[in-house]
Amino acid sequence: MENKKIIKLFKLAAELLELHDENPFKIRSYVNAAATLELVEEPLEGKTQAELEKINGVGKGIAAKIVELNTTASFEELDQLLAATPPGVVEMLRIKGIGPKKVRTIWKELGTETVEELLTACEQDRLSKLKGFGAKTQENIRQALLFTQQNRGKLLYAEAEAGALALLQTIKEALPEWPVELVGQLRRRLEIIDRLQLVVGTDAPAPVLQALGRLEVLQEDEKACGPFAWRGYHTPSNLFTEVLLVPAARFGNEVLLHSAAVEHLALPFKDKKSLLNLLRAEDFASEEAVYQAAGMAYVVAELREGTGELQLALDNKLPRLLEVGDLKGILHNHSTYSDGAHTLEQMAAYCRDMGYQYLGISDHSKTAAYAGGLREGDVLRQHKEIDELNKKLAPFRIFKGIESDILGDGSLDYEEDILQTFDFIVASIHSSLNMDEKKATARLIRAIEHPYTTMLGHPTGRLLLRREGYPINHRMVIDACAANQVIIEINSNPWRLDLDWRWVQYALEKGVMLSINPDAHHTSGYDDMRYGVLVGRKGGLTPEMTFNAKSAAEVDEYFKARKGQLN
Repeated sequence: MENKKIIKLFKLAAELLELHDENPFKIRSYVNAAATLELVEEPLEGKTQAELEKINGVGKGIAAKIVELNTTASFEELDQLLAATPPGVVEMLRIKGIGPKKVRTIWKELGTETVEELLTACEQDRLSKLKGFGAKTQENIRQALLFTQQNRGKLLYAEAEAGALALLQTIKEALPEWPVELVGQLRRRLEIIDRLQLVVGTDAPAPVLQALGRLEVLQEDEKACGPFAWRGYHTPSNLFTEVLLVPAARFGNEVLLHSAAVEHLALPFKDKKSLLNLLRAEDFASEEAVYQAAGMAYVVAELREGTGELQLALDNKLPRLLEVGDLKGILHNHSTYSDGAHTLEQMAAYCRDMGYQYLGISDHSKTAAYAGGLREGDVLRQHKEIDELNKKLAPFRIFKGIESDILGDGSLDYEEDILQTFDFIVASIHSSLNMDEKKATARLIRAIEHPYTTMLGHPTGRLLLRREGYPINHRMVIDACAANQVIIEINSNPWRLDLDWRWVQYALEKGVMLSINPDAHHTSGYDDMRYGVLVGRKGGLTPEMTFNAKSAAEVDEYFKARKGQLN
């Protein structure tokens, strides 16, 4: 079992214990265990109890439970807690804004055991009558439930990708004589996936359907299947899955047809003809052959959105899209100075060992007290440590940054004497998220216009499948960044992916540089850089317009020049 899964189950055990009003010391033991394991780099899987007990902070009891988890995927106390808790009540623990104590009140005093019943209670104005709730809390819970309801059966791209690629390989092994390709949402790199689609080029559909029916990872929906399509569910991910069986000679046609937006296929590009016309008129064994017949350069699947890529392909002017290997450093990261899991030196050394030239540390600012935001003295102490580490780790470089909260009026945290000590400042909103578009846009623009703002962090504050972002006028915000030479981050955390790819092209047109930032609170968060790159690529981002594709020396020069403009 992966470390993340073990940590998640220990946190669940702590929540269930609190839900059942159990011994606070027992609750604390699981909370502490989860916090301890967050710092462990090596895999816990395969370790003996004796080896686990050697890990600082892991006692005999927790070690035994880790062994049990690695053996049975659970442990006895967790099983007992889950057996004593209705599944719907466990689901309530995932609702944003309410903890185990409030869930217990909902369960015991309202008699509600499912999220559906809870939604009904909100709509009937019964929840607000409970002590500790009120109309505002009730409405927030109602909105969270509706949002969750709308997103059932959906996964983040990062959650769906591995299972989809494994399924592709499984089907290829089951059908070695026929070409198979992943198509649809996953191939287009969309941020939310609600179905998996594959195309098989075959002249023998009946035996292919039989072979698909024998795969353990697929659960067939007999009513939805047909002579040329298998439909059902991919059991590991629980995603609806469709496997289309097409003539081998038209394999390229069907792969392209199911790997592009309608706008890409239907938009006329020459003599009022479209790719759709071409796909109907001729048979193609590959996608490359389709584009060649159209007289244009090959367009990668993530760009096929009908936003100008066809003309660029006709003119052979498609950009060289950003790749992970183009990135030279990692900006927007957190350490144990605020709410990160690793020390500043650990974050820096790990970044260096991944082959990067620099790390931008940007812990939370003082207003974010819930996240251990840095007081002025903490800032000075961190800067002193950075100076020492830069000597020790040279030529690797740590840049002094902060993720400054954008306050309610759009101002930044700290007075000017502290702000001027940073190399760069990421300005982000973390509080008072219930804003209308006018207020949110004005708040962001005021922060963007602050002379010390270097970069705008996660512009909408969204958490995909968890929380809608506050509405903003993207054009006005991007225009403000252009006018004030403020970089916009593409937050690479799979839950954020914010700036949305749909606004990348507009930012590029306005000359705004973008930075691929992982918002890493753990060294493992550096791996999320890849998802930010995929977002950038989908919007047409090039290395030249990516801020952290610059070298350490270039970044240093940029920061110094920007600060010099303020003096």
